[in-house]
Amino acid sequence: MLRLNYQYRIYPDAEQAITLCDWLETSRRVYNYALRQIKDWSNSRKCPIDRCSIVSEYVIPPDEPYPSEYKQNAELAKAKKTNPRLKAVPAQNLQCTIKQLHKGFDFMRERGFGYPRFKKPGKLRSTLFPQFKTSPLDAQNNVIKLPKLGKVTINLHRPIPDGFKIKNVRVIKKADHWYCNICIQCDVNVPSVGFHGHAIGVDLGLDYLVATSDSLQVKRPRFKVKAERKLKLLQRRLNRKQKGSANYRKAQLKVARLHRTVAAQRRDHHYKLAHQLLAECDSIFFEDIDFRTMAKGMLGKHTLDAGLGELRQITKTVALKLGKFFDTVDHRGTSQECPDCGVTVKKTLADRIHRCDNCCSVKPRDVASAQVICNRGIAKHQTLPVEHRELETA
Repeated sequence: MLRLNYQYRIYPDAEQAITLCDWLETSRRVYNYALRQIKDWSNSRKCPIDRCSIVSEYVIPPDEPYPSEYKQNAELAKAKKTNPRLKAVPAQNLQCTIKQLHKGFDFMRERGFGYPRFKKPGKLRSTLFPQFKTSPLDAQNNVIKLPKLGKVTINLHRPIPDGFKIKNVRVIKKADHWYCNICIQCDVNVPSVGFHGHAIGVDLGLDYLVATSDSLQVKRPRFKVKAERKLKLLQRRLNRKQKGSANYRKAQLKVARLHRTVAAQRRDHHYKLAHQLLAECDSIFFEDIDFRTMAKGMLGKHTLDAGLGELRQITKTVALKLGKFFDTVDHRGTSQECPDCGVTVKKTLADRIHRCDNCCSVKPRDVASAQVICNRGIAKHQTLPVEHRELETA
């Protein structure tokens, strides 16, 4: 089973755009109402049984069952009979909103943190159409037909591959642009790609975004830093506007447009860089580091600007499509180990050159780390002795 997601730009007319905005606002209210139900039920079970609170009590019977997804969907169906605003939205879209909330609770229970929060106006930016009997795309006329919305113009910049069926469509609002993510599926078994051919290791950083074991170094583009001056100006203008006014919404839209542009530039650069890296190798290795930890440090802004985790995930996706091997290795000590002799060479963050007194190896610190990553990846998937692995990456 192979599933892919294709994103296209759509161009709803003025009436369709208003309808989509109304649907998103209704979905947001349904999400918040369902979350309020769950929180009230949970808090009612925490009330003391031998006294009343000073302010108020939850009027919920003690035998009231937990508001599960099934129960809330049943209540939603009853509410649609009396609430015309709920009836205007496709039923499955609202059901998917409730499903999204309960998935958040399941994820919270697995991790132990991340309690779902209420969404303020404008924070719910997508709605899901979960199934279609026939393909909603009309490639000849460049339109997509969505339930209760009709035909919407779409920019089909790439066709749907033969043999794939459309499973669902998610409509997304980014500032004043509309997009749709089309999930396509094909009943084929994709064989897993094994380790083969020329291998490279990739070290991700903030000075050089990418350093490879083949001595390729790519500077970090710094898209957010370059746009920061304009962003500060727009945010100051936004702060001076009266909250909720028409001018406030206009200023808010300008800030959102700039963020959308920066994100698009970063994503485009990541895809081009991933293709460049994979064109030069057959197997590629990255560190298994959790970049969210780096984002909480003093270099958090620059870490988020670089999008290191996104680059690694995009490279993994592109490697799957190109038939290249992708894997991660242990990140501990990659910058402190000599790639040629394996001796530990202590370095601080200020030391940008790797110098080994044992084997007299001198090279850029990031390139040395990438070679260590490559050595570990080859050792993980190859049964050759260590000396042969080192010769292969030299």
